[in-house]
Amino acid sequence: MPEQATARRWVVIGATPESRRSCAALVAGGDDVVHLATPTDADLAGVLTGGVDGIAVLLHDDTQALRYCLAAEHLRPGLPMVVALFDKTAAAQLVSVIPHCRVTSPAEVALPSLVAAALSDSLTGVVAEDGGWTGYTGAGAAPSEFALPRGTRWRSRLGVLQGQLRPHDSGSLILLTGLAGILALLAVDTVAGLLVLHESPIGAFHAAVRTVATVGPVPVEEDHPGYLLFAALAMLVTIGLTAMFTAGIVEHLLSGRLIAIWGRRVLPRRGHVVVVGMGQVGLRLAEEIRRHGLGVVGIERFASAPHLRTARSLDIPVLVGDGSRRKVLLRARADHAVALCAVASDELDNVAVAVTARAVAPDLRVVMRAGNHDAIAETQSLFRIGTVVDTAGLTAAYVVRCLTDARPRVVLSVGSGALVVDRESGLADLMASDGDCAH
Repeated sequence: MPEQATARRWVVIGATPESRRSCAALVAGGDDVVHLATPTDADLAGVLTGGVDGIAVLLHDDTQALRYCLAAEHLRPGLPMVVALFDKTAAAQLVSVIPHCRVTSPAEVALPSLVAAALSDSLTGVVAEDGGWTGYTGAGAAPSEFALPRGTRWRSRLGVLQGQLRPHDSGSLILLTGLAGILALLAVDTVAGLLVLHESPIGAFHAAVRTVATVGPVPVEEDHPGYLLFAALAMLVTIGLTAMFTAGIVEHLLSGRLIAIWGRRVLPRRGHVVVVGMGQVGLRLAEEIRRHGLGVVGIERFASAPHLRTARSLDIPVLVGDGSRRKVLLRARADHAVALCAVASDELDNVAVAVTARAVAPDLRVVMRAGNHDAIAETQSLFRIGTVVDTAGLTAAYVVRCLTDARPRVVLSVGSGALVVDRESGLADLMASDGDCAH
């Protein structure tokens, strides 16, 4: 009889969906797994002193993940290691210290499938390669160059242009109303100085500025009572308009707005992609969609979400509100969007967002981040609410392949499984991505 292969032994750290799915996939492959949620230094040392073939650190806290990686390298130098890190700077520094460590994140692994589902009806993955994008259609099909139609990109740019100087809330409405009123009075007074007082253009403009600034008009003859009355009324109106404009400016500066009224961070009017849930996955997805030349707007329920500052620094406009509410989706112009991606960490929230999006725009392309929650299967059995991308399952497939000495190039969501494309050979292998560990 042929000799059976010896089962390998792995250590998985974390209580996240990605860690549980990775543990289940390794056990299903016949290996032994020691699954620890948040081990102490003594626990980690006790496990690593035995026969261990590799370790996977799958947490949502970058600082804690770094600590476990450094401790594992100290206890077992050279041990194969896979870690999930969101921060790119921290990931680069970790690889420089531990070269044999493979760093990824659920956002990076699921990004090709999420982008393809949002931008194409036929592709299963879109990957940035060599300054362009490569599209994957599935097993057995050769990858091809991908680019959005020029008309789609121009429509999105027009939507961003239409969003300039457009109020999106009461604060911006007050600011723009005050500014528009002041400019209108300035223009009317300048024209009046040219036609009624027969002044030079510079003199008429100077007199108009004096009136708008409530300093008073330049001295004129009393045979122009109409102009004097207009100047007096204009100064009274300007007091209110200036108060509105000043209040809008102060509110805009002190509130740390996530949506601007001018520039790249305006709210697009059409041809954009709505991303609901600005966590690690949502932020990375919004950044990648913008690289394709499309406008994007994020929706985040919590104003204190940690990644909102990063979104602001990347000029990604974000609405604070509940994405499952019809009013919020209409404010985000979801009815004029190319696609909506519900990628929050709570799967039930994503289902609610997808259902509301269908009510707002029945023909809208909807993408959901989901996993093995029963509600997903139940809702999908009733009607198709969107394309489902199993982020945890894709991450588990990537981690398993990295631990078994493979070099995954991309992991794609195909049906209920994950298609893993090898970096060197280009061969694709379909892995089951369902199941949960028993720990």
